[in-house]
Amino acid sequence: MPAAPTVDAPEWDAVRVPRQLGLAAMSILGARAGAVIEDPAQTAVYFFLPVGAAATWDVKNTCPLYGGETVPLPPARRMDGPGPHWRICPGDDGWLTNPDALAAAIADAFGPRVGEGPAE
Repeated sequence: MPAAPTVDAPEWDAVRVPRQLGLAAMSILGARAGAVIEDPAQTAVYFFLPVGAAATWDVKNTCPLYGGETVPLPPARRMDGPGPHWRICPGDDGWLTNPDALAAAIADAFGPRVGEGPAE
């Protein structure tokens, strides 16, 4: 099967997140999540952020993509594999997820670390 097309991302930056962590963050975000792609070959999901957000992105276990890097874009409305597919298709509200909301959702997906109690 041919690979999905890739494109430069002039309208957005992207963040690659390990699949399980990304799906948990997507669930936490709910309707606040923008478009999300799952790429089984990379065992990852991709979230789209406003241009410039990747330059300051510093969230453990994730990889910001910018500066000519590519994201595998599945055909419109392809919701199943094999290959890259949409977990959330781009909608009328666009592709983008708020970077602060995504970072918080990823932190929540990790849960508290050993030895850390609830904030008082």
